[in-house]
Amino acid sequence: MAGTLEVYLIIAAGLMLLSVVASKLSDTFGIPALFIFLGIGMLAGSDGVLGIYFDDAFFAKTVGTLALIFILFAGGLDTLWKSIRPVLKDGLLLATVGVILTAGLVAGAVYVLLEVSPLEALLLGAIISSTDAAAVFAIFRAKGLAIRKRLSSLLELESGSNDPMAIFLTITILQIIALPQSTSFEALLLEFVLQFLVGGVMGYGFGVIMPSLFNKLHLAHYGLYTVFSVGWVLLLFGGATFLGGNGFLAVYIAGICINAREFVHKKNLIGFHDGLAWVMQIWVFLTLGLLVFPSELPAVALPALGIALWLIFVARPVGILITLCVSTLPFREKLFASWVGLRGAVPIILATYPFIYKLEHASLIFNTVFFIVLTSILIQGGTLPLVARILGVEAPREKETQEPPSSPLLNRTLKQFYIDANTYAAGKSLAELTLPLDFLVLLLKRKGEYIKPTGSTIFIEGDLLLVQCEDMLIFNQTFNFLASGPKEQAL
Repeated sequence: MAGTLEVYLIIAAGLMLLSVVASKLSDTFGIPALFIFLGIGMLAGSDGVLGIYFDDAFFAKTVGTLALIFILFAGGLDTLWKSIRPVLKDGLLLATVGVILTAGLVAGAVYVLLEVSPLEALLLGAIISSTDAAAVFAIFRAKGLAIRKRLSSLLELESGSNDPMAIFLTITILQIIALPQSTSFEALLLEFVLQFLVGGVMGYGFGVIMPSLFNKLHLAHYGLYTVFSVGWVLLLFGGATFLGGNGFLAVYIAGICINAREFVHKKNLIGFHDGLAWVMQIWVFLTLGLLVFPSELPAVALPALGIALWLIFVARPVGILITLCVSTLPFREKLFASWVGLRGAVPIILATYPFIYKLEHASLIFNTVFFIVLTSILIQGGTLPLVARILGVEAPREKETQEPPSSPLLNRTLKQFYIDANTYAAGKSLAELTLPLDFLVLLLKRKGEYIKPTGSTIFIEGDLLLVQCEDMLIFNQTFNFLASGPKEQAL
């Protein structure tokens, strides 16, 4: 095969297109996309059909880190603050204490079943301690499974926020193994506080500032907003990491804060980052699939299977039940949360880190983690709908209701608002006004033309707006905020 750029581009494009087409299996049969993408990467690897030899763990780690930045940011953008706020305490406990307990319990099994040191056993436990939200909810969607709202929000928050803790534990243990004399409990505690404090504060700050900047930039081309957002995310991750914070936590929190605010091109920007996250997922999974040598997996299959079963049936449930012992969540929902512990991309990415530190058992750790992830996907992923039915955590189906007859009362909630030179809204975009969610701008009349306003619509003198709001208090307060004396005219 000629080593030309064109050939490599064809191979790369072919793998990407095959991954996208194969993802239909996820929608049809509930097979997590992770499993599909990894399988394609393995088929293309040295032991597969294409025979592409790849063993560059450093490159795989770099690709994985870059991918995680945008995957976690997109995960934050998809998270609604009003949904996770009621379960915030339980979710944060699971993302911290739950991860530590799971890592410790898994380490015990690893030490017994593999010939590794206690620190290496704890390292493997830390690597495998986080769950994958994308894998879980892909199965929910494919199977048409809807679980109770509070439980669904808890699983979403835990799966999206437990990765930073797993990453911190993994890197910390690797540093202890590499430099055992230069670490102390006080230093580790200080580093933990610094990472999560700096990461949390910077994530919140960047998440609050970006929507305001978008509303004030008034860029001529929509594409520049996406470029700005990519640069903003990279700046946040790099800045937080440089200052000693957890960059992964920072980008996740920033995504949540950004989604909680209105700004121009919000819907389009969320769609862009969702697509970018898919590109990153495909590439990181293909890369990790290439890094795996399937011929080496049988050697670790038996002990890895034992660790996987211990994780699924003992470590995860015990960790969840202890962490949520004071939670008001029903016991059945706690049991279901303990079963929804699918491992995903993060453990496999973290499994490349021991190669960077040149650990003696780096290959053993990587292959074992890879096998555990596949086992978790097959066992837990394949039985989620069944377990949900057994435990009775499915959301009740909504009853069909007839549309109420039209009422003249609706007319009382509609008003018109005229923008003149002294109106506060003049020269500002709809998103920039940050209007209450119940105050809807339905229609805009400008120079005889009717326009459906969007977040990026900038109001000018002479515009006539049709607005609707059912809460008269909010209605009047918003009117007073926009202008001291709005004029009403006929559309």
